Amino acid sequence: MKLKDCYFIGHISRKHGFKGDLLIKLDVDDPSRYKNLESVFIDRKGRLVPFFMSSCKLTQKGFLHIHFEGIDTEAEADKLCKCGLYLPLTFLPPMEGNKFYYHEIEGFKVIDRSYGEIGIIKEVVNQAVQPLFAIENGDKEVLIPIVDSIIDELDRENESLYLTCPEGLIEVYLD
Repeated sequence: MKLKDCYFIGHISRKHGFKGDLLIKLDVDDPSRYKNLESVFIDRKGRLVPFFMSSCKLTQKGFLHIHFEGIDTEAEADKLCKCGLYLPLTFLPPMEGNKFYYHEIEGFKVIDRSYGEIGIIKEVVNQAVQPLFAIENGDKEVLIPIVDSIIDELDRENESLYLTCPEGLIEVYLD
């Protein structure tokens, strides 16, 4: 399994007890979807390695309390602390309407209702306070905040995203 075929669900926060149990800090919208996992991929030095769970339960504070098969000591559990956990993209339920996963819209054409075609979504920048569409327009990059109020239509069939951007935003980058 390759990282590009998976999505991040959280990281191993710390050990729990002395028999190899671990607590997972989830970074997901709905933690309850992950309370019955049977396996995950763990990022071990850049390689995704499958691990199978013998137990998995959601705590009241939104952590997953898990026990991996074959991890039965504190020392073995220590080696996994701080590692990232991933699941295949196929595990995600399909989105409908104007809702989308960030990875899903890369390569989509972006069209503003007033300006016209802006370019192609190169990536979604999610390190800032506000996620941004990074749109490639020739040798220029246009950054547009991802805000529901400007998204008019997501056309999955034609891989197009229609926006109504605030006046002047696109021109800042392209004129």
